[in-house]
Amino acid sequence: MGHWTAEDIPWDSFAPCKLDPELLKLIKAACMVEHHGAAYGQYLCAVFSGEPGFCDTAMAWAEEEIQHGRVLRRYAELADPEFDFDATFSRFTEGHPIDVTAEQSIRGSLCGEMVARCAVEVGTSSYYSALRDSTEEPVLREICRYIAADEFRHYKLFYNYARHFQKSEGLSRWARFRISLGRFFETGDDELSYAYYCGSGDDGPYVRKQANIACMGRTLALYRFKHVRRGVGMTLKSAGIKPHGLLGKSLTRVIWISFRLYAMHMRRAASYA
Repeated sequence: MGHWTAEDIPWDSFAPCKLDPELLKLIKAACMVEHHGAAYGQYLCAVFSGEPGFCDTAMAWAEEEIQHGRVLRRYAELADPEFDFDATFSRFTEGHPIDVTAEQSIRGSLCGEMVARCAVEVGTSSYYSALRDSTEEPVLREICRYIAADEFRHYKLFYNYARHFQKSEGLSRWARFRISLGRFFETGDDELSYAYYCGSGDDGPYVRKQANIACMGRTLALYRFKHVRRGVGMTLKSAGIKPHGLLGKSLTRVIWISFRLYAMHMRRAASYA
């Protein structure tokens, strides 16, 4: 799958004076989540064990995610030489293990699992695009450009699989839409917040609500309408809803307004935390 490496990044152009320290906290969290790619690849192999060739595809995808983690780790260590990735990642994986032995998708169907994976790739491609547009640091901008393109390509990979399984399973568009929204707003998945907590070097006990407010308050502030609009369009497409149709446009506006209100709430909460 991959067609770029860490050697394609212009590391010598690093300009620390242009890096917001708050963004560095998000980078540290992201590098750990991306490094978790191997576990997610194993999970997909277990769930799709009956699909010939799928495991090879899943592990190739996972290797690209791990590459993202390696590059982000290198950047974090360049920006903060005292960042101990190995110790921090060990703490992260111990506190947020992934079940790689599952035999069935928690989404209830193979199509549903692929729709959920689409939602994840929508989130990551939008996130790195927003991060790229929020910084003037040239090396970080280039890294985010490469990763965002990869995540968009991953979305298309899982989208094609979702269409394939939808033909045999007949999952309705509203069922797919609910899965997409559910994946975005799952309260049980605090992976990024926990990674943020670990990466920040907080030695105190993990308080989920507090970590989530701190992480999301900073993350959501990065997004602009163009990022949300594209993400919503990709999400609607994976659910079988035309993004540019009347329904798609209406949902986009409603989601954007809801997103802004939620982002404002989280920013205010973070300012008081």
